[in-house]
Amino acid sequence: MNVDDLQWQLGNLGGVLPRIVDEILECGGLEALVEAARDREDWFCAAGAVRSLCAAGEFGRAWKVVEPFAATGWQPAVRAGVDVLLRWDRVDQALDLAHPKELRESAVEAWRDYAEALVRAGRVEDAIGCLGPYLRGGRVLGALVEMTEGQGRDERLLELLAPVAEEFRCSPQECGIRDLWEVLPAQARVLERSGRTDEAIRLLGADVAARRYGPENNVEFYAELLARHGRIEELRDLAHTHRYAAVRPYVTALENLGRAGEAEAYLRDLIAAERAGRHESALMELLIRQGRFDEAVESVEHTFDNLYDENLLQATMILLADQGQHDKALGLTEGRSPGFLAENEALWLRSNRWWLMGESGRAREAIAEIEALPASDVDDRELTIAWLLAQDGRLEEAIARLRPLPGKRAATDLAELLIRQGRFTEAIAVIPDVAAQREEERCFWTDRAGWQEAAPSDAGYVRDDSRTAPDTAHLE
Repeated sequence: MNVDDLQWQLGNLGGVLPRIVDEILECGGLEALVEAARDREDWFCAAGAVRSLCAAGEFGRAWKVVEPFAATGWQPAVRAGVDVLLRWDRVDQALDLAHPKELRESAVEAWRDYAEALVRAGRVEDAIGCLGPYLRGGRVLGALVEMTEGQGRDERLLELLAPVAEEFRCSPQECGIRDLWEVLPAQARVLERSGRTDEAIRLLGADVAARRYGPENNVEFYAELLARHGRIEELRDLAHTHRYAAVRPYVTALENLGRAGEAEAYLRDLIAAERAGRHESALMELLIRQGRFDEAVESVEHTFDNLYDENLLQATMILLADQGQHDKALGLTEGRSPGFLAENEALWLRSNRWWLMGESGRAREAIAEIEALPASDVDDRELTIAWLLAQDGRLEEAIARLRPLPGKRAATDLAELLIRQGRFTEAIAVIPDVAAQREEERCFWTDRAGWQEAAPSDAGYVRDDSRTAPDTAHLE
């Protein structure tokens, strides 16, 4: 088993997609996943099979599936193997597997997983001790806070966090602590759960006031902290100074308190006072949650024909569809300005329209629209028609349409239809294995490099019109 292949699968969603694995499990195809894990060395199939077997209490079979993956030392597989062994009550074997084999500072992920195994084995103090040396390197704080929740070690954890947080507050750019913005909300989380909410709010509020908020967006965390504890006036003040991070938590807090009318009035006042487009989406979402669909559309429809900025058409269509309002969402695709259609129709508007038609029982009408257009005008024409055929209940026609199509996407769509027919082994077989997918990727990048090399440069060379590079815009 090749660790590089395993990492490629995880990093590129290679092999059988996780959602396909889930669909197979939902339809009762566990044994097909076990076979694929063994024969294809497919990580997502293995992970799905292990999850299902553990849920059924079949820990021995789950370990047999995951053991060859864990034996490679690849950390995600080690983590999964440790989980199986702990649930199987083989604690010593689990801790031996979890213990990092190389004592090096760069193995932070392995030490984090080992600490979590120690917590689950009841050795919380050992877990805190093994992660203590890595606190100043970042990437473990959130995990340490999460794994120690409810373990009665909050004061011990605060003893570790307080000096690091204070050092970071004094000089975040010069203290030598890397990637550690998360120490501030981490400290607040532990203070909050240990009953020291006022102290958490005071410290993090001072951090926000001093503009100590980095990639972790401490303002948003602070807003949610205030909301959890009913500090509505403080939250309103925060929203006044930090619009993007705090307005939505403030509106949600009001809504949760039964003050939706006040939330709506607040948003409408903001929209009237500020640059158009900044808060319309929050108002639209609020109205949709209340079932006021026409008013929701009315609140944002002035953005629908914007060519570039603040266009909320697609967001509105998706939210309406989520509420089962497919016909209403479909109506928004009509009546658009010629300028907007020229820029967007071929890119996404028509495909969204056909999707909505398929969801609302108008698949045959959508197919007729597609077939009336030149084939070159419709991206993924065959895939779209196949999906619509399936929506219309014509599975065999859809399957026949997909079988000759190349590429992983067509194979995945075909697999979904086969799953619906209970043909699990066949569904997995039509998806290219990892080796074939990696070769497809290699060829793609090789071809693309050749196209770019063949394209005329801007360096002053004379263009050779006999060497015209293929159009690669659709690949960007």
